[in-house]
Amino acid sequence: MYKHLFGPVPSRRLGMSLGIDLIPKKVCSLDCVYCEVGKTTKLTTNRLEYVKYDKVIAELKDFMSNNPKIDYITLSGSGEPTLNSKIGEVLNFIKENYPDVKTAVLTSGTLLSDKNLRKELLQADVILPSLDAAGQEAFEKINRPAPGILVYDYIQGIIDLRNEYKGKIWLEVLFLKGYNDSEDELIRLKEAIEKIKPDSVQLNTLDRPGTVEGLIPLTKEELQHIIDFWGFDKVEIIASQIERTAIPSYRGDVESAILETIARRPCTLDDLHRLLGIHVNEINKYLGTLEIEGKITTQSLERGVFYELKHK
Repeated sequence: MYKHLFGPVPSRRLGMSLGIDLIPKKVCSLDCVYCEVGKTTKLTTNRLEYVKYDKVIAELKDFMSNNPKIDYITLSGSGEPTLNSKIGEVLNFIKENYPDVKTAVLTSGTLLSDKNLRKELLQADVILPSLDAAGQEAFEKINRPAPGILVYDYIQGIIDLRNEYKGKIWLEVLFLKGYNDSEDELIRLKEAIEKIKPDSVQLNTLDRPGTVEGLIPLTKEELQHIIDFWGFDKVEIIASQIERTAIPSYRGDVESAILETIARRPCTLDDLHRLLGIHVNEINKYLGTLEIEGKITTQSLERGVFYELKHK
């Protein structure tokens, strides 16, 4: 069982994707109210070698020695991957040793104002930054950034990346009712997106319990209204979790293991990770689908969100 690799996991956007987790749970530059991994335990902008390069490469070599069929190697994980000071070296290693496999970086984008970091990421085939708000007030409300992160610098960093980077940029925006869906905020986001010029914009909303109670997702109709309001080309609503079952990389054995475990007793995400030995990001891919299918339900208690079988 690998400690720093997870998957391959089913992804509509990236097909069969092997994840590399470069950050311990939960070290991040943001403490987003909607985060499905959980509350940030170390809120920071300090870039360090949180996970050792040599250990990551050793696991990757072992995994790739079996000639797996994967479409992407994705740098993401339990926190903000760009906080790892060796992320550029990991990308370079993959490009040099596995040139036929594409690489993706799933990032909040908050650290892209760092010119050195942007240079480190140039080897990636796709970068997927997030931008949930373009006004400081809404940014602080929904993303709860580390001290010193200003939304202007955040946006400018993504703009600078676009000017320097030749690969694809897929910008993701997650909406919550009452947080970042006002007309004023939509106008600010539109202006920011026009400056960033991403290859695509992907709209998302909450489909799992976040770290704050009472969060309300937007409906598909409300998300479509945003698309119409902006009037951009290449804007899409990210497919629902249920569609993952049609992806070849969707594994029934993982789904069965989750169901069998919570049939014995309700479990949190961390409980499932500990009992099954499967990375939290991989488990999350399946929990969302199981919840939409009506097979499981959630209950928020003092220790966190518990998943249990839905009794009919």
